[in-house]
Amino acid sequence: MIETALNPITMLRPRRTITGISAILLPFNADGTIDWKGFCAHVARTDAAGLIPAVNMDTGYVNLLNDATREEVLVSTQETLGGHEFVAGAFVADRPGDGWNAADYRQQIDLIQRFGGTPIIFQTYGLTAQKPDQIVAAYEELGRDCPRFIGFELGKMFAPFGDIYDLETYRGLMEVPSCIGAKHSSLSRVLEWQRIELRDRVRPDFKVFTGNDLAVDMVMYGSDYLLGLSTFAPDVFARRDALWASGDPDFYEVNDWLQYLGFFAFRSPVPAYKHSAAQFLKLRGWLRSDAPHPLGERRPDSDGTILADIARHLGVLGVE
Repeated sequence: MIETALNPITMLRPRRTITGISAILLPFNADGTIDWKGFCAHVARTDAAGLIPAVNMDTGYVNLLNDATREEVLVSTQETLGGHEFVAGAFVADRPGDGWNAADYRQQIDLIQRFGGTPIIFQTYGLTAQKPDQIVAAYEELGRDCPRFIGFELGKMFAPFGDIYDLETYRGLMEVPSCIGAKHSSLSRVLEWQRIELRDRVRPDFKVFTGNDLAVDMVMYGSDYLLGLSTFAPDVFARRDALWASGDPDFYEVNDWLQYLGFFAFRSPVPAYKHSAAQFLKLRGWLRSDAPHPLGERRPDSDGTILADIARHLGVLGVE
């Protein structure tokens, strides 16, 4: 058992350069078709802001897309970025009781690498149902065919196939050389602090990417991030990150308004945050339609008033 003594105050990392990865919203037109122009424009502006775009994630409705559409997302991303860095979800659909399926993962990993992306390994029932040593062995197996990938811990409040690993298993994941980091989505500060402390002792170059949209200040303690919330305002997240790196106290006010946006957008039902993102991006003049995926959860139109107020405080209402 790994024991960790936590003192969050001493863990603060002032003037640290933050690595930001932003999950890209896949936007839709009012008729239910994908707004490819809007998608490519958002990938480009995220990259221009200095964040790394992440496609085929939950924010991109990956579980609702067919194989051809997921591949088209990769094609469009590669063409838009022209060789710049991006990451993409390696999503494998399975069912309770299914076994570990390395072949399907390799197929997804190979596809992502063919288009120049770094894979993010989504969990599956077959992966998380294994014993801890088998889980680590599974990542090691994937690493033999993939020189760089990002792991992903997902709490069951987000997906029934998700799992938050114990610290011994997490340490095993860190010891896989090709695993450069892992997204942590437990919504627990304590669990994330434990991972930061363990990372600092075991493998300092390993990235703990917070997926906690309800605590975006985890970057103050040594996390980097891979968030859906940042798709609302990649430019503001980049500005916030620069303020932290320079030691500017304006960081706190910007972060507070981003956190308010996070609490509002990620309220129950949480999957509807993607509709909130479309509403916010339309308010900004970045999308023509605020329609979600035809099968996606929706927010009431009245949310627009609150989103507009937040956008004003962030200084981005109607800003192209």
